[in-house]
Amino acid sequence: MEKKKRSAAVTVAVMTLITLGGKLLGLVRDRLLTVNYGSGMEANAFLTASRIPRVFFDTVFSSAIAACLIPVMGEVMEKRGKKEALRFAGNFMTVMALICAVVTVLGTVFAGPLTRFFADGFDSETALLCARLTRIMMPTVLFTGVAFSFVGVLQSFDEFNVPAAISLVSNAAVILYYVLFNRTFGIFGLAVAYLAAWALQALVQIPALLKKGFRYYPSLSLVNPDMKKVWKLLLPVMVSTWVLPLIQTVNSKFGSRLFDGAGVSAVEYAFNLYTIVVGLFVFQVTNYIFPRLSRESASGDQSALRVTLRSAMHTTLFVVIPLTAGLFVMARPLVAFIYGGGKFDDFSIEITSRALRWMSLGMVGYTVQYVVARAWFAGQAGAVPLAAGVLSIAANVGLCSLLTPRFDVAGIAVASAVSFTVNAAVMAAPLKKRGAGFLDRAFLTDMAKLTLAAAVMALGTWGVLKALEGRAGKLLTLLLPTAAGIVLYALLAAAFKTDETVYLLKKLRKSPGGERR
Repeated sequence: MEKKKRSAAVTVAVMTLITLGGKLLGLVRDRLLTVNYGSGMEANAFLTASRIPRVFFDTVFSSAIAACLIPVMGEVMEKRGKKEALRFAGNFMTVMALICAVVTVLGTVFAGPLTRFFADGFDSETALLCARLTRIMMPTVLFTGVAFSFVGVLQSFDEFNVPAAISLVSNAAVILYYVLFNRTFGIFGLAVAYLAAWALQALVQIPALLKKGFRYYPSLSLVNPDMKKVWKLLLPVMVSTWVLPLIQTVNSKFGSRLFDGAGVSAVEYAFNLYTIVVGLFVFQVTNYIFPRLSRESASGDQSALRVTLRSAMHTTLFVVIPLTAGLFVMARPLVAFIYGGGKFDDFSIEITSRALRWMSLGMVGYTVQYVVARAWFAGQAGAVPLAAGVLSIAANVGLCSLLTPRFDVAGIAVASAVSFTVNAAVMAAPLKKRGAGFLDRAFLTDMAKLTLAAAVMALGTWGVLKALEGRAGKLLTLLLPTAAGIVLYALLAAAFKTDETVYLLKKLRKSPGGERR
């Protein structure tokens, strides 16, 4: 058991380091976009054009591929062996690739109407540019369909490091374009570079698949017993995974009406930074536990599933709760340091940091819904995620309509935060009836302790930030308050004897040989 725990910890640590590299390259990529294009017409058109194929893929396929492929493939492997599991995977991938190809063609043909729907606040020149860029990037749907199918197969074989590394390759390809070709080919060349980067995400996984013994068995059966399970899961999973892409679509639509379209780039840059901050740890934990949850659900071991879910939730919130408080305080210094410079002026920094600050309030909800959704998908149950998705999207649309005219990008950000929280609450509450509930008294008590520690940390961080304003450069203004906040939170968490700090203190009291000091 101890050996398994160490192996799990090493796997998550390696995944986190690989992802950290990918996220850092992603920040470099985004900074190159901001300094070269700022929040002007080309940036707004490009961000919307890149969003359109991703929304189509995310709403129809993204998490749905993993959420349907991994549980069903795991069940087939458990009951009928590896070869039959690979046959199912080949059939699944063929069907999904065909659907993605059809969506790609339709999106290319109707790029103009799509632009007007996604960004109805754009002027005619920006809308025309956005439509042209959309036609270039629409094949992203097909490439991501293949790439995510490969990710699902590898994770079913407990291979997590290669899928975690694909963003390293794609971000490096885009950065290379900025360095070598951007001055020559401009925004249209950038669209081609993004398309090539997504194709690379699929290609780099092929050696790992072959190493795992993967063989592609092409088949186009739509109604065999395994695919029937996929179709049964697909609609609820699709609707539940609409939450994020549709919230982003609504945000972009309302953002296009602000500041001559610059609201699009402000919300997009803020959300990119938001997902990098929260996703660095959360995505790795959920990607790691999902195949395990699928196996535990398939075996009917609800007790093991509850323990896995509670542990994952506790560990992620130990990090995410202080991240929420810290990001609320440090939004402007962070945006100024990451994006500031070149064409990204003080106005761009102000509206982007305002969006990021209020968006951070939904970070806990974002985390909970992301983890809990995996528990429902692992059990091949989609009704609750379906209901949660519908309610959260409705909340987002209603709040954006109500708040944006008065609070501009802050209103959009608050609407997103509330939507994630609604989604999380609706999905978490019914788990208790299934024997997988984690919201017991002890858990909630620990969360209250972490929240109090994070609130005190935020006050301390704010005090250090105010003391440094106007007296230090961008880097020190970012690092010193952040470091002070981390130290303060660690001390308070230890004083409150939270599970994580108790575990770490026990480890520190032991020598490498296992003897107490």
